[in-house]
Amino acid sequence: MTTFLIIDDHPLFREALGNAVRLAHPEARILEAMSIAEALHILTSEESIDLALLDLSLPDAMGFSGFLRLRETYPRLPVAIVSSEEDQNVVHEALSLGAAGYLPKSTSKRELAASIGRVLSGSISAPRDFVAVPNAGHKKTLQARLRELTPQQIRVLDLVRRGYQNKQIALELQLAESTVKAHVTEILRKLRLYSRNKAVIEIGKIELPAPRQRQSRADNGKPR
Repeated sequence: MTTFLIIDDHPLFREALGNAVRLAHPEARILEAMSIAEALHILTSEESIDLALLDLSLPDAMGFSGFLRLRETYPRLPVAIVSSEEDQNVVHEALSLGAAGYLPKSTSKRELAASIGRVLSGSISAPRDFVAVPNAGHKKTLQARLRELTPQQIRVLDLVRRGYQNKQIALELQLAESTVKAHVTEILRKLRLYSRNKAVIEIGKIELPAPRQRQSRADNGKPR
């Protein structure tokens, strides 16, 4: 029996994705998790999962931070990303990091089922309009915008891309949570990105400018 692990915090989409899975595999065994922490807990006792289907935005992970935690802990587990984000750069980054596939949430149930089938057969599934060429010009533009950030904003952004939430960032940098929120808003404005999740994804593989002041203790650890 084929076993799937669906990792998504939206119950309606978990149900829709489960229906797509059963369209291709009527006898499939489906496990569900609402966070990376819950998924990791399931994986400690489940050794026969054939494919994990992962949303990029979760309560305890944003961008590729959750995907990377899964890959680090269970490197042999095939993980396909299922996301509402359809930017070509994001798709390219996901596949370059080793995702087994990238399935847009806008895809029909039948197309999702076909994509899942391709992944299980050993192929990599990508959106129809995906062109496997990284956008170097976009990366240079983003690097130029990063230079507009203050040292404190660089520190905040570094923690944001590691998956920290505002409360954790406030603790690490000894700031008020409202101050952190204001920093995040200003960072998104300067980078011209429309969401925190988009910032995490876009900045994930770009080297941040070094702040002129001493780094926080967070540089030596992961989110607690």
